[in-house]
Amino acid sequence: MANAAILVIGNEILSGRTQDSNVAFLGKELAERGITLGEVRIVRDDQTAIVAALDALRASYTYVFTSGGIGPTHDDITSAAVAKAFGVALERDPEAVRRLQSRYGQGELNAARLKMAEIPEGAALIDNPISQAPGFRMGNVFVMAGVPSILRAMFEGIRGTLAEGPPQMSRSLTLSAREGDLAEGLTRIQDRHPQVEVGSYPSFAEGRSLVTIVARGIDAGMLDSVMVQTRALATELGAAIAEG
Repeated sequence: MANAAILVIGNEILSGRTQDSNVAFLGKELAERGITLGEVRIVRDDQTAIVAALDALRASYTYVFTSGGIGPTHDDITSAAVAKAFGVALERDPEAVRRLQSRYGQGELNAARLKMAEIPEGAALIDNPISQAPGFRMGNVFVMAGVPSILRAMFEGIRGTLAEGPPQMSRSLTLSAREGDLAEGLTRIQDRHPQVEVGSYPSFAEGRSLVTIVARGIDAGMLDSVMVQTRALATELGAAIAEG
């Protein structure tokens, strides 16, 4: 199965000023194509940090998706960092310039905006139907905007180029129980189903301790089996089923 990593770039994410929503979107979309999301990293607008993260991730995963840092301002350094990571020049791409010209009026395509046409040598452009400033693909790295609406539009253009496998599915069950009481039994269930990811997520509501058990995998029969055994565990422990 193909796998992937996401590299989120931007000081504003690490400071908490901006809340990331791109990871949730990409994780869901990749799962539906049968691509396992194995890792997410967040780094500052720092070229050394971006290059180090790219070098590590692109060597370990089928695909790497980056978000952020391809705008017109001084701190938008992702394109330059990708060029450095791949050891190529950063060039003004004529097609990227043409697309920007279609967006901006006479005299509006200034030096700052032309920065968005600087693309690593040999990269393939990714369409941006919203603001025209393109992303790009370099090797197994897809470089996209941080603005959620633009990233989603860009992803629509590359979706069909990605590998496709059995979609990942999930089943869930919420129990009125304490997580520690379920731990031993859940370990046994996980051991019997190594191809399924079994997770437990505690919460509290109306004075009750709740635990939601989530099973993820590509085999519907195995997922159903995990849920049957989880229900049996709940009965064994006298834990009421709250939902699912």
